[in-house]
Amino acid sequence: MAQLDLKRKLAILSDAAKYDASCASSGTSKRDSTNGRGVGSTEGMGICHAYAPDGRCISLLKILLTNFCVYDCAYCINRVSSNTPRARFSPKEVVDLTLGFYKRNYIEGLFLSSGIIRDEDYTMAAMNEVARTLREVHDFRGYIHLKVIPDASPELIEEAGRWADRLSINIELPKDESIADFAPEKNPVVIKRAMGAVRSRIDEQKEARTVHKEKGRAKPPRTAPAGQSTQMIIGADDASDADILTRSSTLYGSYDLRRVYYSAFSPIPDSTSKLPLAAPPLVREHRLYQADWLMRFYGFSKDEIVSGGEGGMLDAAVDPKLAWALKHREHFPVNVNRATREQLLRVPGLGVKSVDRILSVRRYRTLRLEDVGRLTRGLERVRPFLVAADWTPGGLLDRGDLRSRLSPAPQQLSLF
Repeated sequence: MAQLDLKRKLAILSDAAKYDASCASSGTSKRDSTNGRGVGSTEGMGICHAYAPDGRCISLLKILLTNFCVYDCAYCINRVSSNTPRARFSPKEVVDLTLGFYKRNYIEGLFLSSGIIRDEDYTMAAMNEVARTLREVHDFRGYIHLKVIPDASPELIEEAGRWADRLSINIELPKDESIADFAPEKNPVVIKRAMGAVRSRIDEQKEARTVHKEKGRAKPPRTAPAGQSTQMIIGADDASDADILTRSSTLYGSYDLRRVYYSAFSPIPDSTSKLPLAAPPLVREHRLYQADWLMRFYGFSKDEIVSGGEGGMLDAAVDPKLAWALKHREHFPVNVNRATREQLLRVPGLGVKSVDRILSVRRYRTLRLEDVGRLTRGLERVRPFLVAADWTPGGLLDRGDLRSRLSPAPQQLSLF
């Protein structure tokens, strides 16, 4: 096989990595090199590759160690049977690229995944070597996210947690039985066991650090201080949105995940599909992220969110919060000056920050509609669902065309 230069490898393996959902460095330990020691930082701004939960742009060099793979997962572009250009980095090349891009102020950290070459332990050891070299040899203090291979030995997975800020193990698909159909070399039991081991190690380290602090001892190193996340392929099997959100809810509770990432798969259209309201893949992915956010930060249950659509699928046309409100108008309007935080969080157009501002300001004055407008960017969406000192929606809430009035206006796509 012809030898590829570094530039061509980077083109192939950075493009191949776009199918891995990345996450930002939010939540990890604060480390920097502003005192003249080491290289890199877990904080700051750069090229936008990912967003933190607080809205910060995080720049990451997101690449695969290799897109060669011995697995034949039907939904993966890098499967062994796929006719795609292949390349492979050496650990040293990834280290040099990371340091080079950082020193040029292009990135703040590294997101490293890989296809499986030779076997799981060989691949995981090579990824660990990249992270270890960055940390120990170059004193790199930037953010590192490693995609863990669940079939690798427990010792290698534990080692990965010593070098990485965040670990992620792909749950692959919403249903365990689908894994046997689409990824026969993978085992859902092994995947869950590895995720459980990572959580146990993180919990053990937290407890050990607490004990050492109480006794005045130096704290031991943390294992994956930014926690673990997972990625789920959606659209490859017949799982409904209800199935997906049920799996996500279980994963959050069982493994204390920081995030479940949804990755849209575009299957060949199937006229026999029984799933209603089937949305375009990226629209469906977007709605699932919104629903996930409502479960994590707004107090919605999975059943409440799904009830906004039909047949276990989210409404593709409007966001899940608005879809729920339109189907449950009996809960509205709510009084902005008297409603609880939980009630206000269910009002379309009000986010967590807006609700907290409202609760703070109304302690000192009675809020009018214009006051609400200053505290939120979604006043037009809020109006039908709120009562203020000078405002009541009257018959607006019961209008038959309310959905169309609040739905996003269609936009002409650019041709250039």
